[in-house]
Amino acid sequence: MATKTILVTGGCGFIGHHFIEHLCINTTWNIVIIDKLSYASMGFDRLRDTGIFDKYSDRVKVFTSDLILPIPEGLVKEMGNVNYIVHMAAETHVTTSIVEPRLFIRNNIDSTVNMLEYARNIPSLEKFFYFSTDEVFGPAHNDTMFKEWDRHKPGNPYSASKSAAEQICIAYENTYKLPIMIVNVMNAFGERQHMEKFIPLCINKITNNETIDIHCYPDGITPGTRFYIHARNIAAAVLFLIDKGVIGEKYNISGKNEITNLDIARRIAAIMGKPGNFRFTADAVDRPGHDVRYGLDGSKLDDMGFNYPVDFEESLDRTIKWTLSHPKWLGNDSDNDKLSLCSFDSYKSNDTLILSDSDDAAGKFLDSDDSLQSDIDINDEMLDKHFNYQCSQSDSCPT
Repeated sequence: MATKTILVTGGCGFIGHHFIEHLCINTTWNIVIIDKLSYASMGFDRLRDTGIFDKYSDRVKVFTSDLILPIPEGLVKEMGNVNYIVHMAAETHVTTSIVEPRLFIRNNIDSTVNMLEYARNIPSLEKFFYFSTDEVFGPAHNDTMFKEWDRHKPGNPYSASKSAAEQICIAYENTYKLPIMIVNVMNAFGERQHMEKFIPLCINKITNNETIDIHCYPDGITPGTRFYIHARNIAAAVLFLIDKGVIGEKYNISGKNEITNLDIARRIAAIMGKPGNFRFTADAVDRPGHDVRYGLDGSKLDDMGFNYPVDFEESLDRTIKWTLSHPKWLGNDSDNDKLSLCSFDSYKSNDTLILSDSDDAAGKFLDSDDSLQSDIDINDEMLDKHFNYQCSQSDSCPT
């Protein structure tokens, strides 16, 4: 039986390279990658770092092409018969999409249309996966968890471009009978993530003793939350769906643990053994209309029998430690400093959460007249650490 061939766009990117490595290890397929090698791809560095060029060079081909242009005939010929397409390539940085919305809209829509047009002319094609995001649904207030076919309400140009591309995929599946499936994923993390993303950003800022902005609710003290998922879990889910998924369906690939960005930043600081300085901001200048919570209902995938292979707690700790031991992925080739842990208690005074060495009320937030406001758990061994907070209502913070 002929070996299958899978085409992955954006395969040099963060999630993409984890997926490529997963395919190399868990299949015998031939793998074709198209990537335009923008700043986010970081060249071939991620793929080189995994060792796949050394171990699987006979199975992996990489082509450089910008998908906002139709795929050239010569490239179509070189790729040969393709059985599966996983279209991951996209511009994804929300802040940049707010500054340059036309770039994101053109890139994420035109690249998808060009891939769909290419797919229409592949008789060997069995499945086409469009990679989308939890952000297309907009903010998930309270305990809301969106199901696959719930209405979209994108809140920024990036998510709007992904939502539009989803609708185009649905139209092509209906009109041209393309074998399309759509996956919506949540905040990914893992090794070799670009330094602009939250976890490596925190590592860099803590290393340099800089303040980390924590997006929060309008009250100025309740941090936003995310469902983080390791990129290898996403890769495993897509491979599972290539086998088990139904054409014309959508699937949520959801993180299992909801955690505040403050807790993520605190954990990073604890692992690093360095003090963390955090500032709550309810209205970030660079992220107007920021969504403080997203939520995807992943029960559809669970009911199909998929089990996430990588545990959240363990993979988060391992990712942080791996990144610290590979500083080039932070844009820094020097070793990170190591400081000993120290304990802390947190109190609220006026508009700023400040430090105290007192043991009188460990684990409590107190207001300026010492009346109890709320309980927080700061006695976890992981958070036995020294932190500083600034509230977004202070004069020095945007409001």
